[in-house]
Amino acid sequence: MLMTEYRSYEEAVENFAIDQIWELFDGAPENFNIAHECIDRHKGKGTAVRIKFEDGHTEQYTFSDLSRLTSRFANALESLGIDSGDRVAIMLDPCLEFYVSLFGTMKRGAIVVPCFLGFGPEALEHRIKDSGAKVLITTEDKKRLIERQLLQHLIPVGPDFNRLLENHKEEYQTKTIAKDVAVLQYTSGATRKFPEAIKHYHKSVPLLSPAAIFGRGLKPGDRYFVPSSPAWGHGLWHGTTAPLALGIAAGSYSGKFDVRRLLEGLEEFQINNFGAAPTVYRMIKNSGLIDRYTLKINKMHYTGEPMDTDTFNYFKEKFGVPPHSGYGSTEVGAVIYQYAGFDNWVVKPGSLGKPMPGLEVKLIDEQENEVPQGKIGEIAVRRRGRWVRTRDAAVMDEDGYFWHKGRVDDIIISAGWTISPTEVEDILQKHPAVRETAVIGVADSERGAIVKAFIVTSVNPGAELKKELQEFVRNRLSRHEYPREIEFVETLPKTEGGKINKKELKERKAGGL
Repeated sequence: MLMTEYRSYEEAVENFAIDQIWELFDGAPENFNIAHECIDRHKGKGTAVRIKFEDGHTEQYTFSDLSRLTSRFANALESLGIDSGDRVAIMLDPCLEFYVSLFGTMKRGAIVVPCFLGFGPEALEHRIKDSGAKVLITTEDKKRLIERQLLQHLIPVGPDFNRLLENHKEEYQTKTIAKDVAVLQYTSGATRKFPEAIKHYHKSVPLLSPAAIFGRGLKPGDRYFVPSSPAWGHGLWHGTTAPLALGIAAGSYSGKFDVRRLLEGLEEFQINNFGAAPTVYRMIKNSGLIDRYTLKINKMHYTGEPMDTDTFNYFKEKFGVPPHSGYGSTEVGAVIYQYAGFDNWVVKPGSLGKPMPGLEVKLIDEQENEVPQGKIGEIAVRRRGRWVRTRDAAVMDEDGYFWHKGRVDDIIISAGWTISPTEVEDILQKHPAVRETAVIGVADSERGAIVKAFIVTSVNPGAELKKELQEFVRNRLSRHEYPREIEFVETLPKTEGGKINKKELKERKAGGL
């Protein structure tokens, strides 16, 4: 049975075997290339990418367009002396040149180093030096951020990029195997001093296919859109390679984020399958603009952080289907999902879902003992005979669903009570005056730690609102879990990937009302 034929989670758990991932592709472990699987083998199928730009215009390109241009790019790299295994950094928002560079580099057998267009000089320099990149593809105005001598070739899009492709053949014979490195994906740096490069291989695309098919519900005919930047894991793997590998067009957003432009794109492209970070869903909800557009969404998913209950219910009511959570990380890949690919799947609001078929996932304590049902433990995945920790805390309910309780380092122990910041955030988000919130633990001489909430509010903050919010949590959660400290802020710091940066919040001096 093919992976695409499973109709329920239970059927997939019983029958899925990891070897089945290869049945969907042309290649095999001894001969596999992401660019061939995502682009070349789909020539003639029509649209490959749809891009909505911040200025309102759209661009679309076919698989045949990208096949020709990526082959030219691969041949151009070869002419520059860039060999298999050499690093090519790409610092672009979604655009034709981004996709040509991305898949052309992988077609050559070189290694892509994705860089966020919003990086400053220090962030870019760290990735260039650490990866040993020989080439940087970026915009004309961004090339000044890097010292030219750090690179063999600095190629801005525009005339220089176009000249690079001239007079090169529109065919290229790939030579990679599944175990070859395709991408060096840097972590966001939110939990460590310096971002770390994680190796992703050409085999990462077939390994991702169960998450795309079972978790995201990708099917032929879907009109798919993910506005996350492809410089980060969600936008690159779930937003770009996963749909293209299945012959489904990838929809993306380019430029400074604007809710109106996003909704215009969803309407114009007639998107039915949409995935984004919870922050994007909240921005759409808070904008009050969604009813101005004719949208055809019948599958929704999110990742990166929990979605608050009010936002979940808002979108479920709007479209008649619930948003589906997907949990994973750059280091371990797709782990736990709510399954949009199975019609009989029951979504529990706020839950992460259940482990991917074929994975062994447990909640463990510091000694790697499995914790009892209903108790907080660390999510861990069994890999090559050992447990790989994710640094995320969760509990498992009686039905086998996992419930996220925050990062392990974020769990708050106050006067002996174990407090999940995620639960406090969810309650606060239900208050009409709260637009966005983040909860951390701060040191306290009497209790060891207390709950502190940073809150972006839609009204004028003050002592009365602080007291009201504290009572709101106390009455709905428990007396020991309410935020004893509240700091009203204009905005919450975010990582480049769009997640709330709690590391930065913890480093701030205590303040607020």
